[in-house]
Amino acid sequence: MLDTLSPIPTLTHAAKLLSWYDRHHRELPWRVSPSAAKAGKRADPYHVWLSEVMLQQTTVQAVKPYFAKFLERWPKVTDLAAAPSEDVMAAWAGLGYYARARNLKKCSEAVANDYRGIFPDTEEGLRALPGIGDYTSAAVAAIAFNRPSAVMDGNVERVISRLYAIDAPLPGSKPEMKARVRELTPTDRPGDFAQAMMDLGATICTPKRPACALCPFRDDCLALAEHEPERFPVKAAKKEKPIRVGAAFVAVTENGEILLRRRVETGLLGGMTEVPTTAWTARIDGGTDVDHAPFYSDWHSCGAITHVFTHFELRLSVFRTRVPAGKEPTGWWVPVEKLDDEALPTVMKKVITQAIPTAFAKH
Repeated sequence: MLDTLSPIPTLTHAAKLLSWYDRHHRELPWRVSPSAAKAGKRADPYHVWLSEVMLQQTTVQAVKPYFAKFLERWPKVTDLAAAPSEDVMAAWAGLGYYARARNLKKCSEAVANDYRGIFPDTEEGLRALPGIGDYTSAAVAAIAFNRPSAVMDGNVERVISRLYAIDAPLPGSKPEMKARVRELTPTDRPGDFAQAMMDLGATICTPKRPACALCPFRDDCLALAEHEPERFPVKAAKKEKPIRVGAAFVAVTENGEILLRRRVETGLLGGMTEVPTTAWTARIDGGTDVDHAPFYSDWHSCGAITHVFTHFELRLSVFRTRVPAGKEPTGWWVPVEKLDDEALPTVMKKVITQAIPTAFAKH
């Protein structure tokens, strides 16, 4: 399909976008602004990599406090590499997509141990690190090292699909989109160009009601010329998410301690902390009643919670029991007021709150 589209004046487009970016860029804690870059400041590869991993499937506003917290605790990649895995998972808790946290730790260790704490400066070198795929390698290479890499996230897909009115649905149209981004990316300021495309998609070329009158590409955008920018990007019909069920068990001592345990390192929520649950997965249901409790006790129903993962919806029946202090089933006991220090994913916080509504109230 590339050869059926009209040629693009690449340098003109890049210049238009960079001029817009110089005036309208977002100020982000991990970003070097255009004026700072002109003054000689360079992006920190550790900051760029950390932010890009956090931003996958997550909003900028959600990431900002996590980014600040990580840098405060682990100012350098070697500090993160030396940190206990449980501390990293606990600091990540609530940000979701927990495989990213496991890969974050593995990648930091590889950089510290195999590269003397210095990130590789090419896409190929970065892609060889644990947990770094095509997008992250391109983003870090462009933003941190000014390599002319074709960086394409959801915002860029939206911009490029509208600019060229690409009718083929995602994800099948990604190769065509990436080829177009590669054509547009200048050899001068490729990092700023990548960030400009992201900012344009986030602030102007938005999914609904894009501000086309303010767009630097308004005179060139084929979707706007067709008066239907919101039709792009075209997406394949979504499959209905399957529903999985299971049960979760909140055991509380007379001293106000809750039983927790750690999930296995692999698979969904691997390595994270949980209350005991039945053996549900993205593919199979778990038991839903007290017959599947981790130990015999007087369990009472507290209702149910629903949590939506990327590929399925999970519905957990929640049960609670009170047990004497000193009871020692598999796991460990944590005072309610210390729960925020644990690596509890959002679904587990929902479970505990269902059983103990004040569990995460500020003490």
